[in-house]
Amino acid sequence: MPPGPHLREVAENVFAYLQPDGGWCLNNAGLVAPGGRPVLIDTAATEARAGALREAVRTVAPQGPGFVVNTHPHGDHTFGNRFFADEAVIVAHEATRAEMDLAGLHLTGLWPEVCWGDISVELPSLTYRDRLTLHLDDTVVELMHLGTAHTRNDTVAWLPGQRVLFTGDVVMSGATPFCLTGSVAGSLDVIERLRVLEPETVVSGHGPVGGPELLEETAGYLRHVQRLAADGIAAGLTPLETARQAGPGPYASLLDSERLVPNLHRAYAEARGAEPGHWLDIEELFADMVAFHGGLPACAA
Repeated sequence: MPPGPHLREVAENVFAYLQPDGGWCLNNAGLVAPGGRPVLIDTAATEARAGALREAVRTVAPQGPGFVVNTHPHGDHTFGNRFFADEAVIVAHEATRAEMDLAGLHLTGLWPEVCWGDISVELPSLTYRDRLTLHLDDTVVELMHLGTAHTRNDTVAWLPGQRVLFTGDVVMSGATPFCLTGSVAGSLDVIERLRVLEPETVVSGHGPVGGPELLEETAGYLRHVQRLAADGIAAGLTPLETARQAGPGPYASLLDSERLVPNLHRAYAEARGAEPGHWLDIEELFADMVAFHGGLPACAA
């Protein structure tokens, strides 16, 4: 059995909150707490998990966070907002706020067997468009939207003084990247911009803490998807047929390999000229993924 959720200090007064094994809805969060008003980066999916995160945060920052940053709209990173809203300003990209408002609690309907608890959608009260800098005593946290990647409105949090990068789900560690509402090509472009930062520590949206190799591993997978899409199009196969023919291949060790199917849908569309983040029928993509998997993937939230 993997260890339970826990804080790991990755630099002085900078922590990753890890929820093993990093599969569906078991996301990571971050805490920057040098003093002043600490910053919590993402929350958690359920009332119980948000409560555990809150307790862990208070072992380091008894006053709780002054800011909560949502890296993107998905519920595993945002449903816990309400449990910090009394003490913190919730911050996100302006389009993240709009998408959270539109999606509501839709994620809970995908996995009704999960004990979600008393959750609700707590929208960000502070939004930005391109960049926003938070100053915590001598620590700087740079929030950046670098383009369409995992979603159309991802935020990464960069600590230049500590060379620590919180990527949200733009980067995965030991889990399959996911571009259901984003872009394969756009993800590669954003990862290239992250590479230029030269981070020493990378805290991805799911999975173990790593270094810059996580950027390379995610990019390698996405290039693999693009190659499969090109071959599938040339052979006249659908994304689902291509996925079934290829299987997980060299990425069999990654969690949630069924994400290959929606990733291929994205790569097919982009190979045919679609812009990153172009609207696709998300219900169709998800249904194809379920068909490939042989049922709804398990969610341990």
